[in-house]
Amino acid sequence: MFLNPASRINNEIDQLMNQMQQIETQQRKFKASRDSILSEMKMLKEKRQQSEKTFMPKQRSLQSLEASLHAMESTRESLKAELGTDLLSQLSLEDQRRVDDLNDEIRQLQQDNRQLLNERIKLEGIMTRVETYLNENLRKRLDQVEQELNELRETEGGTMLTATSSELEGINKRIKDTLARSEDLDVLIDKAEIEVKDHAKSMDRWKNVEKEQNDAINHDTKELEKMTNRQGMLLKKKEECMKKIRELGSLPQEAFEKYQTLTLKQLFRKLEQCNTELKKYSHLFRKLEQCNTELKKYSHVNKKALDQFVNFSEQKEKLIKRQDELERGHKSIMELMNVLELRKYEAIQLTFKQVSKNFSEVFQKLVPGGKATLVMKKGDTEGGQSQDEGEGGTDSEKGSGSQSSVPSVDQFTGVGIRVSFTGKQGEMREMQQLSGGQKSLVALALIFAIQKCDPAPFYLFDEIDQALDAQHRKAVSDMIVELAGHAQFITTTFRPELLESADKFYGVKFRNKVSHIDVISAEQAKDFVEDDTTHG
Repeated sequence: MFLNPASRINNEIDQLMNQMQQIETQQRKFKASRDSILSEMKMLKEKRQQSEKTFMPKQRSLQSLEASLHAMESTRESLKAELGTDLLSQLSLEDQRRVDDLNDEIRQLQQDNRQLLNERIKLEGIMTRVETYLNENLRKRLDQVEQELNELRETEGGTMLTATSSELEGINKRIKDTLARSEDLDVLIDKAEIEVKDHAKSMDRWKNVEKEQNDAINHDTKELEKMTNRQGMLLKKKEECMKKIRELGSLPQEAFEKYQTLTLKQLFRKLEQCNTELKKYSHLFRKLEQCNTELKKYSHVNKKALDQFVNFSEQKEKLIKRQDELERGHKSIMELMNVLELRKYEAIQLTFKQVSKNFSEVFQKLVPGGKATLVMKKGDTEGGQSQDEGEGGTDSEKGSGSQSSVPSVDQFTGVGIRVSFTGKQGEMREMQQLSGGQKSLVALALIFAIQKCDPAPFYLFDEIDQALDAQHRKAVSDMIVELAGHAQFITTTFRPELLESADKFYGVKFRNKVSHIDVISAEQAKDFVEDDTTHG
């Protein structure tokens, strides 16, 4: 509350400082504008000097051209006068020879004059280049040095402006205006400094007031410490009273609610009434003391056992309710898990049946007269043997019904393949019993079956027909053509069967230890494959 005048003074000082900064920025702007105007004047002066320097040679060339023009006009007039007379008929042989010699000499002199003119043009070009170099480089450097000298003179000896032409009169007026404004600002600054001094004096006065207030606050803090000490003593008494209340044992609930609405005066009156009544029954207290001495023998008995039993029984009821809720939640979670497990089992069964059906169809197309089936393998049964599930899934349903009401996916351990290239049931063989080409053919049939069930956007095959014979390569090519309507197939091959049904061909060549890929035609691809097979 006492710091408001000081803060107001500080705000005024800050405002004055901001005004001073604004004035300084304006001065900087004026100085920058003055510098820009000086630079423009220097540029104009340079242009004028350049124009003056170029004017003199042009004027000399004009005079020379005018003199040559007068000479040529005089010669033209003389030649016109001589056109009407036939000089050669009037001259003698010697004069004619002399005229011929003079003509030859004139031609030679004209040729020499042309050479001298060319040399003169070259020298004038060199002179102009030297003048431009002098004007653009050396004179600019001289002006920069003079500008630096002027700036040094301004920093050392103050701002002394040289006498300029009529173009500087407007600038001088602006400078005078800025100087006048700066003088006004100096006056304002002086006033502000006087106000700052006055504010400083008032700040000193307020500081003295603040010191007096701090002394009063220190006195109040001492009083507060005394009050806190007294409060501590009262808290100790309160704790002693609470200890005595706890020694009385558990109180009824009415004792905590009955006296909450009473004020301190009413409570003290009640306390005085109780004390007066207690004095009447002092002899009873003596007997009570005797009883307390006897009760000390039974101090190990818990006086709050009844309250604790009530609290514990309430907590037990809450925990039983919580247990029932948790059991219901566990039951619902188990039901959800069983439903999800059943859905997963059904999804796996459906996918397996689709892939198995497609596998049998694709294998019959690749191997006419052949037969192939997928087998779902289970874990060990009671007899210790592994059990396989066929295509229909009847065995799995029976086993799952005997084990539990909800079938589990964990009973499946893998997928097996049984194929017969002759179509006889007794010649069904596992993958371990097949050759390399048969294994690759079965693998391709499985890939094509999965592609029919869950198509992919494209497939990349690397020499899948390497271990196949010509008949099976043709069957694989036909299958790729059949499936190419829904997916893109990219294959690498050294055999001609896949090239017959391809849409686009790329040739891979190895040059300078680097592989290169080029787009080629079908004939080039066949030649390329034939070359590789012959070399291979």
